Amino acid sequence: MNVNFNIENEKHADVAVIGGGPSGVCAAICAARLGVKVILVEKGNCLGGMATQGLVGPFMTCYDAEGENMIIRGIFEEIVDRLVERGYAIHPSKVRSGTGFTSWIKIGHDHVTPFEAEGLKLVLDEMAAEAGVEVLFHTNFLSPILEGNTLVGSVLSSKAGLCALYSSVTVDATGDGDVAARAGVPFEFGNEEAGLVQPATMFYHISGVNAEALEADIQANLHNFYRKDGVNYRSLHWRVSEARENGDWTLDRVSIGLFRMPKEDEWCVNTSRIMKIDSTNNESLTRGEIEGRKQVEQITAFFRKYVPGCENVRVKATASHLGIRESRHIKGEYRLTADDLLSAKVPSDSVFLAANSVDVHGRFGPRSNEYIPIEGSYYGVPYRSLVPVGVEGLILTGRCLSADSTAAGAVRVMPPCMAMGQASGTAAALAVKNGVSVRELDFALLRSTLLDNGVYLGDSEK
Repeated sequence: MNVNFNIENEKHADVAVIGGGPSGVCAAICAARLGVKVILVEKGNCLGGMATQGLVGPFMTCYDAEGENMIIRGIFEEIVDRLVERGYAIHPSKVRSGTGFTSWIKIGHDHVTPFEAEGLKLVLDEMAAEAGVEVLFHTNFLSPILEGNTLVGSVLSSKAGLCALYSSVTVDATGDGDVAARAGVPFEFGNEEAGLVQPATMFYHISGVNAEALEADIQANLHNFYRKDGVNYRSLHWRVSEARENGDWTLDRVSIGLFRMPKEDEWCVNTSRIMKIDSTNNESLTRGEIEGRKQVEQITAFFRKYVPGCENVRVKATASHLGIRESRHIKGEYRLTADDLLSAKVPSDSVFLAANSVDVHGRFGPRSNEYIPIEGSYYGVPYRSLVPVGVEGLILTGRCLSADSTAAGAVRVMPPCMAMGQASGTAAALAVKNGVSVRELDFALLRSTLLDNGVYLGDSEK
């Protein structure tokens, strides 16, 4: 049998960004704004990844732990401001914890950002075009092109055939660390000590909610929110219990994750739980997405039968990609740890600050959730965690950064990933312009450039 794998054409860029999710699109825009040629490769049909294809929402907090100051700024703030201006989002300064916008959760959820995925698609398209990013949708990363231990390009696949994309620096924004792993960088998969990976979720959006009636039921039962044996009994757990007793609920969940969106009758549902999904395996993803849609049907039937104000809800959309919390953790020059975050450490080479709590699902069974707030105002994520060991010409961004499983459970959410993207894209562009590797880049130059572009790195830099 003859199989033809001829590479039919070539492309060249200073910086190639593989993956157009929240982190990758920010990396591409920020790199291009510094005057280098950027090509962004995305396997789907839009930018935004989990925020658009995955229907994940809202953006979790971008404020410090006290809820006083917005600390994730820069490109993230620009995107939010554009969304707000167009009526596609509510600014986080106007959203407080313990409301429908936070699924009535208080700890760690102050100042989230409700947004509409369709509006975000448009805004990201516009910002990428304004920056001069060349975007390639419907294009898959196949393999790295290596010269010794230096990544010089990537083999891509599309309807047009195979293409070699050569670049001085490649940003791995695949979420799963596909570029780094295939280039031979060591990695951990999930929590190897426990032999677990966080469960996946099929996010979906509903419309037709009578928010006043729903809110009344929640308010009447707020006193009955509690935690027992590692399980949170929160929104609508009293309704789930009733449905289970009647044989109408078989899912291994006890509460409903339900987040109000900018339009009063539209809500984002984060409830389905699909265990043991390997997002680096297409067969596993297929199983997860089929199971996810089955769970959506049961959850929606539950809303209509048991939840006040939800008798006439409609499924507005299910995610076109399963919501993935965890897969590979690529080995970098520094492995971020849970202790670093929980003790609010700010390393000298921090490229952004965040206060997002450790959020680990499913470690003690499908109903469990660990949510651990930090012990200070914020922590810093070091540049070293974005620089992979052993391979040159490559930088990491997003949830594949070098971190232990628990630490990754905090910075995997979208605002930190977007801040990470700004850092990685900026570093990639500066490395190209200065003729050095990302490993050798002068951190003082990177820090000053980030500050010049709106990144917040501490009170002394206000």
